[in-house]
Amino acid sequence: MDTLIPVTLVIADRTYRVKVQPKDEELVRKTVKTINDKIIEYKTQFAGKDMQDYIAMVLIWLATDLKGTAQDDLEQGHIKEKLDSIEKILDSQLAGN
Repeated sequence: MDTLIPVTLVIADRTYRVKVQPKDEELVRKTVKTINDKIIEYKTQFAGKDMQDYIAMVLIWLATDLKGTAQDDLEQGHIKEKLDSIEKILDSQLAGN
């Protein structure tokens, strides 16, 4: 098992000290960058809100984006199953000829 390493992250001007597996550090840092970039984007679009509003907007965006990705994966799985069925039918028909 990998040893956890301490990482300091800044999200919305607040510092968080967390421990992650070394293999996950890059992903965590990229995710934090995406979150901070999205906060800046929402600050530009919706001036006058407080930081909690921006964080909530980012959470909604992130959760929706993840759900969309999961839905895409599910649809691809169904398409693959249908293609496999068609392939089996074709193989059986070719074998019968």
